[in-house]
Amino acid sequence: MSTRQYAIIALFIVQLLYGMNYTFAKSVINEGFVTSFSLVFLRVVGATILFWIFGLFQKQEKIALKDYFTFFLAAIFGVVVNMLLFLKGLELTTPIHAAVIVTITPIIILILSSVLLSEKITKMKAFGVFLGFCGGVLLTVLGKSTRVGDNVALGNLFIFINAISYSIYIIIIKKLTAKYHPFTFIKWLFLFGSILILPFCYTDTTQIEWHDFTSYAWFSVLFVVIGATFGTYLLNPLALKSLRASTVGVFIYLQPVIAGLFAIAMGVDAVSPVKLIAMVMIFSGVYLVTKKPKVSA
Repeated sequence: MSTRQYAIIALFIVQLLYGMNYTFAKSVINEGFVTSFSLVFLRVVGATILFWIFGLFQKQEKIALKDYFTFFLAAIFGVVVNMLLFLKGLELTTPIHAAVIVTITPIIILILSSVLLSEKITKMKAFGVFLGFCGGVLLTVLGKSTRVGDNVALGNLFIFINAISYSIYIIIIKKLTAKYHPFTFIKWLFLFGSILILPFCYTDTTQIEWHDFTSYAWFSVLFVVIGATFGTYLLNPLALKSLRASTVGVFIYLQPVIAGLFAIAMGVDAVSPVKLIAMVMIFSGVYLVTKKPKVSA
């Protein structure tokens, strides 16, 4: 196989891991084995250890002193706010809702790029933003869960804020990704993130009843840490080396499909007309936002 084919396979595996993560993470939280915050701690600290071990086999890069502050700032939005709100939101909403809302990220990045980087928004992109926003509102206001105890509106709001936080993180690291090897950046990002999440997650983590863990609970936690965090960050750089960023971006649309099919198969979610209509609106909006304008002759 060619390098491009390997990259496409790696990218598909990334989306597969992310898609399955919605169900495993929600199940292990809702069944009471861990809280959303203690799972964040296990996810971030566990991945940090793996990244630094893996980093021992990578060429060491010298980091400019001023860039450590940028790593720190990126950790706030890309790890702390992002992961805390994602897992808390996932606890309250459904896997399909969460996966669909996450695809709004390109729209948010466009808006932030316009405000912070003065990038121009065309009429087509503006309509795409409006369409995606309407889809998100529809999903939040009318979307329902099959699980008693879920608070879909609040959960969707947390996932939406998580998407905003992740978009800010993307803007912050735009220059760093071109300056440093991905693993140099990731290991410092997660190290700072591990320190910053301690005040929020320490108490919940110390209260985990490890002896109550079933085989499924152990597998779910390990999947979140090794598969959906370390594995995805390991494979993504490989894909980015051989594929265009736009190609990588398109693959995010696989997440709701994989998340939905897996959640339905596991019996933790169900499809409804509202979810399908909102999904079409959001996908259409994201398509218009990410579509390159035609260059006039």
